[in-house]
Amino acid sequence: MDLRKLKTLIDLVSESNVSELEITEAEGKVRIVKGGGAQVHAVGAPMMMAPAPAPAAVAAQPAPGALAAAPVPAAPAEPTGHLVKSPMVGTFYRASAPGAKSFVEIGSVVKEGDTICIIEAMKILNEIEADKSGTVSQILCENGQAVEYGQPLFVIE
Repeated sequence: MDLRKLKTLIDLVSESNVSELEITEAEGKVRIVKGGGAQVHAVGAPMMMAPAPAPAAVAAQPAPGALAAAPVPAAPAEPTGHLVKSPMVGTFYRASAPGAKSFVEIGSVVKEGDTICIIEAMKILNEIEADKSGTVSQILCENGQAVEYGQPLFVIE
């Protein structure tokens, strides 16, 4: 699927009451989830066909007079220390290859300029370097996770 079609789908989801859209075709799958931060997951080869319209979802309504309660998740604690943020949108990898040793672990001492992860964007592997010397106290992303521009990846103290 070309970027213009993908952007159009993202805009449609963000402007509608739909919270999640998944399109599967012969060449691959695209899933767009609306929430606190937009997430787009693409699996398989790029798609060239036009997307099929998504069926409308119908939400169940509680009976009149019935009380509906939903648990409210606690807000995650804001990490303390220096945040290393993603300079681009892509896929986060902790190692240079599957099965290889991770660049850093929690407790690793890094110097400014050391490679700490890779972000794959458009089939290009981009080495991300520490922008501060210190000790890695938190790793905020999972291996293979899609990351957004400016998303915190590591905490260095």
